[in-house]
Amino acid sequence: LAAALGSLELADAGARLWPGRGAGLAAAALFNATLMLGAGCVLMTPDTPLLFFWVMGLWALARLAAGGGARWWLAAGGFAGLALLSKYTAVFLLAGAGLWALTAAAIRPQLRTAWPWAGLALALLLFSPDIVWNAAHHWASYRKQGSRVAGFDLGRSLQFLGELLGGQALLFTPVIAVLAARGLWRLGRERSPGAALALWLSLPPAAIFLEHVLSGRVQANWAVIIYPSACLAAAAALPRRWLGAALASGFAVTALVYVQAVAAPFPLPAARDPAALQLAGWRDFAQAAAASHPAFLTSDDYATAAALAYYAPRDVPVLGFGPRWQDFAWPMAAPDQPGLLILRGTGETCPDQLGTILRTRRGETAMSYRVCRFMAPGPGKIFPRP
Repeated sequence: LAAALGSLELADAGARLWPGRGAGLAAAALFNATLMLGAGCVLMTPDTPLLFFWVMGLWALARLAAGGGARWWLAAGGFAGLALLSKYTAVFLLAGAGLWALTAAAIRPQLRTAWPWAGLALALLLFSPDIVWNAAHHWASYRKQGSRVAGFDLGRSLQFLGELLGGQALLFTPVIAVLAARGLWRLGRERSPGAALALWLSLPPAAIFLEHVLSGRVQANWAVIIYPSACLAAAAALPRRWLGAALASGFAVTALVYVQAVAAPFPLPAARDPAALQLAGWRDFAQAAAASHPAFLTSDDYATAAALAYYAPRDVPVLGFGPRWQDFAWPMAAPDQPGLLILRGTGETCPDQLGTILRTRRGETAMSYRVCRFMAPGPGKIFPRP
């Protein structure tokens, strides 16, 4: 639903920014042909509301650029606040809107009115529950995000850069990625509020993500905020003969991913198949972990713990592991018997290893986990059960 409504608003934004070019429908079509949206829109993650409210904010700013009146700053601020409440990378929407207003000659005079500042105030008001919660919990979320920076290592940085570029070529799909880069380049020579808006919503986050690879990995989904404005840029400068090829290649890649996830016809090893790594074998894995009816289950990996909480039998508690769970108002558990700690990979030391559990797809190992006897060091937080 979010992807459908967002696509309509993106089409409207393109039609208003570049009337007569057919940019609106082309941008919405390209957006849906990306693997990130084509496959990602079925997943409920923070990126889902983030992307929806980001597109709605872009749409409100497009109404401003098309002469809709300064009152659209309120709508833009409201959508930006909701996007920021969804995920912190929405700060680039606020920053991009501000830089656009400062540099676009047709928009700059509006900064002398109350409307942009009222929109900013509304964004902060909608985001304020996050600030209030963090103030009461030792600024936990902001410290978590601020701890992502590590030291510089040339070899690792080149690896992270390769992962970022390769991942985006796949998620954007190759032809659409090339057209988006070409569109942004061409818009750099176009003096219009729409061109400036697309550039300011695309280039600053791209620059920050490129800078981040100097010290850490950029997860592929972080860059999804660039996709709407980049698709607008591609559509605005698109040679129409390329549209069919771009859409065909994009939807073909998405179809192949769905087919592999459902039926796995391609002979990829399960341990190297992203579909198997994310989706395969969770129910049997959780049943095997709970087979001995331990006092509780936990894991050093929060995604693994969440899967255990979803699939494990109702009579086996699943506890959060590590300091992050201290700040959640979930029921407490103080088991007086040792439980099982499920460790993914080989990083953590296993205090008392009992064996291993394999998560498989059709008998082929996707991931191996170590099973350790473990005594909770005090009351644990019970994962919420569905």
